[in-house]
Amino acid sequence: MKISFHGADRDVTGSCHLLETHGKRILIDCGMFQGGRELDEENAEDFGFDPKSIDLLLLTHAHLDHCGRIPLLVKRGFTGEIISTSATRELARVVMLDAAHLQEEESERHERQAHRHGRRPTEVLYGTLDALNAMGQFGRSVDYGQTIEIAPHVTATFYDAGHILGSASIRIEETDGGHRSVIFSGDLGNSGRPILRDPHIPPRADVVVMETTYGDRDHKPIAPSIAELYQAITDTLGRGGNVIIPTFALERAQELLFTLREGVEQGLLPKTMPVFLDSPMAISATEIFRRHPECYEDATRALFKGGHDPFSLPGLRFTRETSESIALNRLVGGAVIMAGSGMCTGGRVRHHLRHNLWRRDSSVIFVGFAAPGTLARILIDGAKQIRLFGEDIPVHAHLYTINGFSAHAGRNELLAWHQALHPAHTILVHGEEKAMASFSVALKHTKVTMPQKGDEFTW
Repeated sequence: MKISFHGADRDVTGSCHLLETHGKRILIDCGMFQGGRELDEENAEDFGFDPKSIDLLLLTHAHLDHCGRIPLLVKRGFTGEIISTSATRELARVVMLDAAHLQEEESERHERQAHRHGRRPTEVLYGTLDALNAMGQFGRSVDYGQTIEIAPHVTATFYDAGHILGSASIRIEETDGGHRSVIFSGDLGNSGRPILRDPHIPPRADVVVMETTYGDRDHKPIAPSIAELYQAITDTLGRGGNVIIPTFALERAQELLFTLREGVEQGLLPKTMPVFLDSPMAISATEIFRRHPECYEDATRALFKGGHDPFSLPGLRFTRETSESIALNRLVGGAVIMAGSGMCTGGRVRHHLRHNLWRRDSSVIFVGFAAPGTLARILIDGAKQIRLFGEDIPVHAHLYTINGFSAHAGRNELLAWHQALHPAHTILVHGEEKAMASFSVALKHTKVTMPQKGDEFTW
């Protein structure tokens, strides 16, 4: 077996790993790099391998940094089968189509600017047709715990990673000779959260390729995080301001709806509170969540069986149309607005920030990871002024960072998952170098590698 690394190497985004075994070239994830302009350029670069040479792609889950470059892979010649869980397949369609639409919009804007300044327009990374073509290559959908043959004498088994709906860790094994094996953790979930089950621990393997997003720290427990969220919302509404929550469309939006519903039912939030989910992708994802209760932990599954929708609450309104989103900017105060993107790198949330950051009565609540270079991280790090849509915006709103809602396992959970597997060799990926180095020190009785982009490892 040989693994080469083509993304999320000493970095958090762009997951892409190539496994070669029994004459087959198997790609695990093909994600987009997220952050500043330099990463936009990196997305357009060569993959580090010929897409036409890839036989198969296994997708751990549907986040953009794991599936976002699949349409580009197809555009450049990949014709193999894509395998995932059923929920991941549905969510990936939404994510890739949304990414294609945003890129087309961005390309049109750049083309207008280039025309005005006499410059040559840049080519769109991929478009809607490319995303649809990529969906045409999704083949088998697998259940958790189901072992399938992906090549002669090579099997793959998907295990519940507890990260987002349909997310999986993937164990690949050669079934002849020495039975060599490898586990790709994907992104591991934060245990004890509502909606999804805790991560499942696969059978051990020789090599583990493991994420380290929060390898250097643990999260605040979920209960005090929920209490902090309720208090921040109550205080803001009491001041007559708006609450802006930059929201990841997958998992975070649904978890927040679940939590807000509980707050209203328990009398901790006002029943008359207007809540807007201002994200077409999050709205579509919520509908997909409703179709997959088989992924849920027992209490949430029981709500569905009892005829209750855990993602619905009084005052909730979905705003799909652009005109509806624009109308929200005229709200003087007293509303909770959830909008993407979670890192504020694009989407409708940037317009809501433009109209609310300067207001001392409003609040912005960050409830997810913010990569370096993103607007979310810039605000979290204490910027007093930002530039949006050509305008300098002073930051007067109350800013909250609530870490307990993370969909990623914290340091101690990552260590427990690893210790249960006790692999001979651990390869750390999908983390900032500082977090990765901190986590590596805690690993015992295993060889540790922190690859850089382009590195290879054979065993």
